[in-house]
Amino acid sequence: MRILVAMSGGVDSSVAAGLLAEQGHEVIGATLQLYDHGAATGARKGACCAGQDIHDARRVADALGIPHYVLDREARFRRAVIEDFADTYARGETPIPCVRCNQTVKFQDLVELARDLGCEALATGHYARRVEGPDGAELHRAADPARDQSYFLFATTRAQLAFCRFPLGAFPSKAAVRAAAARLRLPVAEKPDSQDLCFVPRGAYHELVERLRPETGAPGEIVHALEGRVLGTHRGIARYTVGQGRGLGGAARQGEERLFVAGIDAGRRRILVAPRGVLPRREVVAGEVNWLAAPPAAPLPCTVKLRAREAPQPALAHWDGAALRLVLETPGIAAPGQAAVLYDGDRVLGGGFIRAAQAEAEAPRRAVA
Repeated sequence: MRILVAMSGGVDSSVAAGLLAEQGHEVIGATLQLYDHGAATGARKGACCAGQDIHDARRVADALGIPHYVLDREARFRRAVIEDFADTYARGETPIPCVRCNQTVKFQDLVELARDLGCEALATGHYARRVEGPDGAELHRAADPARDQSYFLFATTRAQLAFCRFPLGAFPSKAAVRAAAARLRLPVAEKPDSQDLCFVPRGAYHELVERLRPETGAPGEIVHALEGRVLGTHRGIARYTVGQGRGLGGAARQGEERLFVAGIDAGRRRILVAPRGVLPRREVVAGEVNWLAAPPAAPLPCTVKLRAREAPQPALAHWDGAALRLVLETPGIAAPGQAAVLYDGDRVLGGGFIRAAQAEAEAPRRAVA
């Protein structure tokens, strides 16, 4: 086939391109230039989509003997990902920029480019598996659970999934991927993995958010969610997420009791804290739902991940055509803005973005009024 490969300049996407070329496909490489934030350009290693990384992608394409294109999507990335990232924090939620990037710049724009170039598929370096099922393409977890990225791909549409390929999904480990890079003699075989968000040069994401949305850096009160007592002052809501125990200063402990972030009242610039045992909830509601399987007409037993790095937990999914309500077998901590992703074994059924529970949002407000 003629296949467009999204090449970030890292090891994973480079191996994906190399394997497909080795298999005899006509491979075309494409790199998206997404940002240029000074320190993030040039010397910084292990990011993606800027400076040195674009140069590395071109070096790999040259080594493989494939054509390579660089597409300027900086303005699009800023609108769809960076601005959304800041807006989500300003609402008192915790964003997942990788999902937004996959939803827009990567899969939407690159699928369109692939079709324009006459390609029959788009391949990426994601750790996930595309499996042909009785009703079409299915998204499954990667063979290596430690590297699995299916959680971040839940918003991929069924049409996009049918068009996509994930050559690394069956690899048992990252070591095996690096071994493939060495065997293919790719110049990035030893390049370190990215550890931070690609558009935040030094991991200080709150600085970016506060620059774009200054109100998120304004100080406010830390309030006991159950008792309504003001316990201290915080340095801006962009520094906090539900479940967090750090950054609370003296408010983190009341006597023998340790407190954690239970909610964020963005309108009043208040961080609500409570004992950890209060945080887990049995029911979680998600919006912006995307189904990769047939939407259930009746309550559906499944497993669900509320955070990328946690194991799927048993739940019962209720779908009313607009909102997804999950009843968890074991109560879990759900941070608004994060994703609730549904699985049937290794298969991704769909998912949505977690919303604040109405009752929980109102109770602290009554307590501190």
